[in-house]
Amino acid sequence: MLRSPAKLLQLFVTLVTCAFLFVPTLQSVLAGVTANYFRGLSSGLTLKWITEVWELYADSIFLSVWLALACLAVTLVIGVPAAYGLARNPGRVSRILEEFISLPLAIPGLALALALLQLYGSFKGFRASPAFILTGHVLYTLPFMVRSVLSVLMAMDLKTLEEGAATLGAGPVRRFIDIVVPNAMPGILAGALTVVTLSIGEFNLTWMLHTPLTKTLPVGLADSYASMRLEIASAYTLVFFLMIVPLLMAMQWASARASAKASKAAQ
Repeated sequence: MLRSPAKLLQLFVTLVTCAFLFVPTLQSVLAGVTANYFRGLSSGLTLKWITEVWELYADSIFLSVWLALACLAVTLVIGVPAAYGLARNPGRVSRILEEFISLPLAIPGLALALALLQLYGSFKGFRASPAFILTGHVLYTLPFMVRSVLSVLMAMDLKTLEEGAATLGAGPVRRFIDIVVPNAMPGILAGALTVVTLSIGEFNLTWMLHTPLTKTLPVGLADSYASMRLEIASAYTLVFFLMIVPLLMAMQWASARASAKASKAAQ
């Protein structure tokens, strides 16, 4: 069956784009399990480099996971009620507050980190703890959670839903838990996916805020590329992929399922 030139061109561009992304990734993964990168696959395959990465950087891996989950928890606790408040009170003040919340997105990560260092650098216990990095991650990722949830809430007739629940005797807290959160779940999950992804992969901000005892995955990756064998650095990249890709796939599946349920309920 013949295809039109336009469809063939689209297919070609898609394949070239996939190859542009996939080939370097595959090369890096193979380097991480190759005994000697410069000799290639003829030197044999090994898991020695992955073992060394785990021995050297296991703390960084666990710290990154902890930071991502803690960042998600904090942004959920702050971001969902904040989006709810903005949705319930549309107007000029709400728009100003939304722009204020989004301000960290307009500031380079290094500048944001420098501001945190100037403000909290004298608090030695806080400065040396992972909570200092967590503060930076929350400031950077909170706008994504707020905007993701807010866009879903603004697309629904929130006022009518709340009025209906109020006539049945539901108080503000009960309306928020039983009405707002279930209806905003697609936005919450989409925001959660973005927050976890950005927190795990964030480098510039974390590089300024970290200490030798609080290295995260991206900082450890840069350290391994700068000071160790290329095989170890590539194995580090492979560990990074093995950790983050299943997590992102699971969260995308949950987000798609929530969106499908919301669409079915709306019909």
